[in-house]
Amino acid sequence: MTMESPKTGILILAVVAVAAAAGGLLGWQIRQQPQTVPAAVGYGKPAGQDHLRATYDPIHFKPAIDTATDAQCLACHREVLDDKVRERSPAGISAAASKAWYQEVSTYAGEQDTFHRRHLVTPMAKELMNLRCTTCHQGNDPREEAPGSSATAMPQSTDAFTLRKQVNPETTCLKCHGQMNIEVMGLPSPWRESKDMFGNSCLTCHAAIRTQRHQVNYLKTEAIEAAGAKNADTCYGCHGGRSWYRIVYPYPRHAWDGMAPEVPDWAKDRPTESEARFRMTATVNPK
Repeated sequence: MTMESPKTGILILAVVAVAAAAGGLLGWQIRQQPQTVPAAVGYGKPAGQDHLRATYDPIHFKPAIDTATDAQCLACHREVLDDKVRERSPAGISAAASKAWYQEVSTYAGEQDTFHRRHLVTPMAKELMNLRCTTCHQGNDPREEAPGSSATAMPQSTDAFTLRKQVNPETTCLKCHGQMNIEVMGLPSPWRESKDMFGNSCLTCHAAIRTQRHQVNYLKTEAIEAAGAKNADTCYGCHGGRSWYRIVYPYPRHAWDGMAPEVPDWAKDRPTESEARFRMTATVNPK
């Protein structure tokens, strides 16, 4: 083992310093090159806006996000509708020869499709839903995707999204992807097992109770009621049939004609109105 001379050590340090300076200069030069956002004819931002300015555009924050249209969102995020699923998986399994979990309910028609397309542009989405980008996405803080991490970007009390997620699943996804609350509903067993006892129709009971339903601007109320009368899987699909979560969503308990004045224990903490931005009287952003 040999020891390096002081001159050799100094030379090495000098080389490292020069390399670091060159790397820093190169990084600075790279950062100076504008990363432009692609043009989208007829949509939001003009071509040539650099990526950093687009990321921190006011449209991603309150209050501008409240009035953002789908056209403005898709100007930069068009890929969420253009992307398609693989025809074959990396392991070689054909998508056409296998069923995805969301295809197991009888109301799903067509081939497998991507997440955003299933919610926005598939036939069922167009028939029953009126979802918009801002129904789920209520802003995006680029600072580690942590709400409230910036003193000025968004209010500290925001619930627009949760840590490392771009939405708040508890107030969006869970609405249609929670478990069916069979205990509160008084069902003897899960719906798949007990549906024949009720004529495989949710309206056996719900023609008279909880009749004030789907009165929100992100759903097509009349279309859902008509489809549910024909096929109970239309109801079950969003009330347990496509459950991502092991918990249930605490739906608002809207009053209906003939409703008992006594509030059961399980409902004492339930809201009696939908969130203000989802009520039918709320202003809905254009597509």
